[in-house]
Amino acid sequence: MLEITDLARWLPSEAIRLYEKRGFKELYPPQAEAVERGLLEGKSMLMAMATASGKTLLAELAMLKAALEGKRSLYIVPLRALAAEKYDSFRKFRELGITVGISTGDLDKRDERLGKNQIIVATSEKADSLMRNGAAWVKDLGVLVVDEIHLLSDAGRGPTLEMTITKLRRYNPKMQVIGLSATVANGPELAEWLDAEMVSSEWRPVSLREGIICNGKMIFADGEDDLEGKRDDVLALVSDTLSKQAQILIFENSRRNAESAASKLCNLISPDPEAKSLAQMILATGESETCRLLANCVARKVAFHHAGLLPEQRRLVEQGFRENLIKVIACTPTLAAGLNLPARRVLIKSYKRYEYGSGMVPIPVIEYRQMSGRAGRPGLDPYGESFLIAKNDSEMQELRDHYLKGMPEEIWSKLASESALRAHLLSTIAAKFVKNEAELKEFMGTTFYAQQQEPWHLDFTLQRVLDFLMQNGMINDRPAGELEPTKLGSLVSKLYIDPLSAVIMIKNLRGRDEIAKADGMSLAERKKPSDLTLMHLITMTPDMSLLYIQAADCWVEEFIEQHQDELNLEDNYDYLLREVKTAAMLMDWIGEVHEEQISDKYRIGPGDIRRSAETAEWLMHSLAELSKHLELGVTFLAEQLSQRIRYGAGQDLLALLGLKGIGRVRARKLYSSGITSVDKLKAADPEKIALLLGPKIAEKVIFQLKFEEIPP
Repeated sequence: MLEITDLARWLPSEAIRLYEKRGFKELYPPQAEAVERGLLEGKSMLMAMATASGKTLLAELAMLKAALEGKRSLYIVPLRALAAEKYDSFRKFRELGITVGISTGDLDKRDERLGKNQIIVATSEKADSLMRNGAAWVKDLGVLVVDEIHLLSDAGRGPTLEMTITKLRRYNPKMQVIGLSATVANGPELAEWLDAEMVSSEWRPVSLREGIICNGKMIFADGEDDLEGKRDDVLALVSDTLSKQAQILIFENSRRNAESAASKLCNLISPDPEAKSLAQMILATGESETCRLLANCVARKVAFHHAGLLPEQRRLVEQGFRENLIKVIACTPTLAAGLNLPARRVLIKSYKRYEYGSGMVPIPVIEYRQMSGRAGRPGLDPYGESFLIAKNDSEMQELRDHYLKGMPEEIWSKLASESALRAHLLSTIAAKFVKNEAELKEFMGTTFYAQQQEPWHLDFTLQRVLDFLMQNGMINDRPAGELEPTKLGSLVSKLYIDPLSAVIMIKNLRGRDEIAKADGMSLAERKKPSDLTLMHLITMTPDMSLLYIQAADCWVEEFIEQHQDELNLEDNYDYLLREVKTAAMLMDWIGEVHEEQISDKYRIGPGDIRRSAETAEWLMHSLAELSKHLELGVTFLAEQLSQRIRYGAGQDLLALLGLKGIGRVRARKLYSSGITSVDKLKAADPEKIALLLGPKIAEKVIFQLKFEEIPP
């Protein structure tokens, strides 16, 4: 047993007192093992430990020791929400004079200011972009922590995470690397790549009983219990959980199912005054039907949680659950991705999930472990219970063998895909990380992919990508295989877009000019691209997530016919339909169409609207920068559209939208009443402003006008 006071060998007394004040007395067994094996002596470690067994504390201790020795640490997470959670947690170190920073935002900023902090939290994409943009402080790291390191095998995030780790290790050869995961089947292989000690443990502070619900019974390895009083197994389990004054997470396989389950469960609990107060806070965050439905559920201590909600709505639900105001959350699996939100019970209602092109497929064992591991709150619950649901004895046996007794899948590098390598090879060359093909191959030989496969497997793909970059003017081919970025290549890398996105933008704009020239039009006669032309153009890029076409979307074909002249050439008609639907949604957004109307028309959540707008703003900004560099003639229009997408507003409102607290709805109210600029707002009667905006917002706006610099 290792007590917190025993850490005085490595940490000063004020650091020990900080943890004692927070109730820490002794380390859990796997934590003690990590410390005894050299965690606080700078040894790199891969820690595959059960959820809630204290992995984050170990990372904290290593970063704390490094900070007290004058070294800087970077803590990488997969999600922005998780970054915010970790940042809030690490801010306690300010009591010790240690500064903490967070960066998840603009992907074309260097963020040198972050280097003033001793602990920095960032997403893997942001960490990658910081290196592309030449942030000097990334070459001076003492500790790198990679949370949820098993995401190396994720086709979307994995390649960026892998290249980020590989580059940071190359920049900082003596850096301590700490990988965190609940489960890693091929841990020794990953630990070897990281040159790290492997600490693996299934020990949990709260015991976990894994069971299967079938025909009204909860069946465990050591026996079974009846579910009483309800024909519906889910209602029965929730009722039983509530009778024990406990909380439950229900994992659904779709957003619609999560909302439906929460609505159905509302009838089990009476309205509560404190919960009603939380529901009012949720109502204040939006104007959609989804927001009203969520608030109605929360008033009865039930909620749903998925990516279609706004970030502030998800935060309020998480806060309400932690404070025990919410008893039941029906959610999609994104909730299991690292957020600290345990419950007495977890129900995985469906072990199958829809995948585009494959239909309903079983979830991986590693994902089951992530979800079931949320059961049991340390210090609050005597135990945790997780359940799957089976229709019959045969299915129950299958689930028991595959999930309860099965091994999680091995982690496999996804770096070899051409789409992933396009961006990462360009950034490696643009940052002068390698100077020639020999150095490039040597560098790629240090990746996790090369740890698992012979590097020659990559050679063909590498050559194809290099040829693509050369043919499109992003790198110069020099004698003896030397590699040098062009100005265009450096710009594309810093903008953090797929090189193919840049090629699509450039070729389409130049193509319009060539067609006009071929038709004999003079410069004055040529039709300038419209807002819709540029909006469609960014949706044609691989960086833009497109909306799906559904049965009720026959209007999209009519829209294409009506706007044929404004749309860009697209060979694939199925893609054209999806691109145009997405572009039309963004046009509605900047046209100030009510959020609820957009949600209804396109069948998406408010969170989806904001995410699409965020990506579109970034791509439109990139288009403006490319146009400026290559003189494509759309710089001013693209810059304006980027700003309009940010706020979801018309051009006439941009002057007012630089004020904090003024969104598109309030800005339109001011504009409609004759207050059309910041100068007119300064000259306006405070009582009139209060009448239009409400007293509290008006007070904040007037303060800004008097004492703060308003952005142009």
